[in-house]
Amino acid sequence: MNEYFQRSIDHVFAELKRIKLKLDLEVMRLSREDSQIGDGKFRGLYVSGEKIGSITKALTFLQEDSSSVLVNSTPKTPPEPLHQLEIEIAAKKKESLRRGNVLRLDKLARSLGLSVFDIDVILVCLLPELELNYQRVYAYLQDDVTKKNPSVDFVLRLLCDSFDDRLKAREAFSPEAPLLKYNLLRLYDDHPSRPTLLAAKLLQLDPRITDYLLESDQIDSRVLPFTSLLHPKLRLQDMILPDDIKRRLTLLISQFKDSGLICYFQGSYGVGKRAIAEAVCFELNVPILSVDVNRMVAAGIPLELSVPLIFREGRLQNASLYLSGYDLLLSDEKEIKFGYNSVMAEIRDYPQWVFLAGERNWQPVGILHDRAVITIELTVPSYLVRRQLWEKKWDSALTFAVDVDFNGLASKFRLSGGQIHDAVAMARNLALWRAPEAGLITSEDIYFACRNQLRQTVSTLAHKVQPKYDWDDIVLPKDQMEQLREICSYLRHYYTVYGDWGFDQKVSSGKGLNVLFAGPSGTGKTMAAEIIANELGLDLYKIDLSAIVSKYIGETEKNLDRIFKDGQALNAILFFDEADALFGKRSEVRDSHDRYANIEIAYLLQKMDDYDGAVILATNLRKNMDEAFARRMHFAVEFPIPEEADRYRIWQWIFPKEAPLANDVDFAFLARQFKVSGGNIKNIALSAAFLAAQDGGCVTMENLIRATKREYQKMGRLCTEGDFASYFELVQG
Repeated sequence: MNEYFQRSIDHVFAELKRIKLKLDLEVMRLSREDSQIGDGKFRGLYVSGEKIGSITKALTFLQEDSSSVLVNSTPKTPPEPLHQLEIEIAAKKKESLRRGNVLRLDKLARSLGLSVFDIDVILVCLLPELELNYQRVYAYLQDDVTKKNPSVDFVLRLLCDSFDDRLKAREAFSPEAPLLKYNLLRLYDDHPSRPTLLAAKLLQLDPRITDYLLESDQIDSRVLPFTSLLHPKLRLQDMILPDDIKRRLTLLISQFKDSGLICYFQGSYGVGKRAIAEAVCFELNVPILSVDVNRMVAAGIPLELSVPLIFREGRLQNASLYLSGYDLLLSDEKEIKFGYNSVMAEIRDYPQWVFLAGERNWQPVGILHDRAVITIELTVPSYLVRRQLWEKKWDSALTFAVDVDFNGLASKFRLSGGQIHDAVAMARNLALWRAPEAGLITSEDIYFACRNQLRQTVSTLAHKVQPKYDWDDIVLPKDQMEQLREICSYLRHYYTVYGDWGFDQKVSSGKGLNVLFAGPSGTGKTMAAEIIANELGLDLYKIDLSAIVSKYIGETEKNLDRIFKDGQALNAILFFDEADALFGKRSEVRDSHDRYANIEIAYLLQKMDDYDGAVILATNLRKNMDEAFARRMHFAVEFPIPEEADRYRIWQWIFPKEAPLANDVDFAFLARQFKVSGGNIKNIALSAAFLAAQDGGCVTMENLIRATKREYQKMGRLCTEGDFASYFELVQG
């Protein structure tokens, strides 16, 4: 005979044998009583007069003297076979634990704080799960053929030696006691429509506890739709993290290795919340039970049930807990608020580490004072970290084209580690579809995938401009052209200066690039913004001021916050055209409207200071700009009405080589006589082209003169002989 339990289930079977022996003794006792009364074969179907007499005699709890002392209080001595079996089980259990064997029944008792009585109740309920015939035994012992599961009264009589013990053991069935608190048992009425006394309620073992004791590690089916068990493989030393965060985590792991710590990871998708939790659990050598709170709330299971089941599952698996989307529980909705309170109550006693992950700021107020709670804010990784993440490539089996520049990707896209991983996977799929035989990932694949990762809401408040102009398309004075090239240089070498050269440590705010384009309409401000974006390969978003500015208090600020937040992720150029309405001078406060208008301007100034990308403000009248905005401009580029020579170049450029021009077209005359902007010239050229198409011929000088007349009318200018000279007759009448 083995001196210890080789398997956990062997221990369970030994304990069940002990319970079976108790049941055998009870069957023998009742059989003797029934034989004396003579109604054994009808047991459970009716109650005879003799049986009533024996019952009433047994109900004499109190002696008839004035002391009112309970009778039958002396514990019974267990029969010798039962006593010997208990000694044998205790010895084998002790030796098994000394050898380091895990006995699940013992582990269940220790992790959930179960008493000897609690364990025996569980064993009584477990017997029918293994042998269905025990339902008939229970029906016989309870004198009721309909009671196939044990009742509270039955287990009290079976397991307690005295009436005093039974009174005390009733506490095990209170809602706060472990058996019901951890949903180990279901306490129910035989007839739901007629609630019964506690003693008459029936007991049923929870299926997950049955499976656990029978050595199954399958997650409870009720929480499986939103829960998964992970066995960590990622080591903390292999993670690409800021050195300071990695150092502090290492110290915390050492300090709290044998006790639970609560960590709140705050950050957006993909910044490494789950990966860090996995790495910590690798160092702790424990699995991690991951719970998706959003799916849990949507699952339709009441939170008062799902939350305790999750924490119980964590105890059964000896796992740390990771709750993603935790900030959903911070809602004020009544049911969700209950879920939050339930989580807090469970966390207090949970023995392992608990990781809470969300995007909102959270600090436990008035709770968890006896537990250490660490908040770790995880931001989108810096340029240097992003560069490391891109160089890692996530999968050595992938092949990238030689033109894929990981430094450029790190610079242009502020992606989190998770988003970079997703982008690489998407680029791989694009490459497989485009060229299945090669699967080579090109720069076009990876750029498209990166932009797709940024599911920005900025598109609802702005218009994405697809740049199509380059340096040859714009006509500006030499100094303005030099300024535009300096702007490109600033953005191109941004991370060299702030990252590699350390200026990031010297400058706390205002590290972005703020540019002012000032000049009349049609002088090239929008074209210049497109050229800069095209030159650098950056996204350009033209902000729709009508969608941003709201009459409702606070809405304008919310819209601005969304734009700058999403623009930051894209590393996009934000282009505010005709920005006077939003960036104008602050006024004297005469009413509440003025006060909130000034608040909006102050908020915008703050967002510009915090933004690390490029913001371009375009205005027709520079003098209308607030001085605070002017001081924050790194570049101020004036876009003048072009001089004659520049106008001549614009007239030549605006017509495509495919457009048919008549021999009489005189660009020198047009440039000399009409002092208009490049935008006006574009309008005139297009109108003339449509007039020529209508006539079915080439673009003639007459077409151009008539189109110029229409443009003058739109501008509110008179058509004078001085301007139109020899063509004045064409515009008269």
